[in-house]
Amino acid sequence: MTVPLPTATTRWRCTLCGNLTRFDVTRSSKVVEYVHLDLAGEPTVEERQVVSETIESVRCRWCNAVDQVELVDRPGAGS
Repeated sequence: MTVPLPTATTRWRCTLCGNLTRFDVTRSSKVVEYVHLDLAGEPTVEERQVVSETIESVRCRWCNAVDQVELVDRPGAGS
């Protein structure tokens, strides 16, 4: 099951317990990074471009339900 990402006008809500704020998100990402190594060999990521990203699952931290989220409007989104 693909879980939709929240937008600027929507947010997640657990359909079982009503949680709006605490979720564990498992995602897969494909990224291109520009890594700079200092003279001692310590890496620092200076640029990061996300090529693709998929949310695999969302688990509610309150009731432990998996993939039971829906998108709801954020407060004031209609204003």
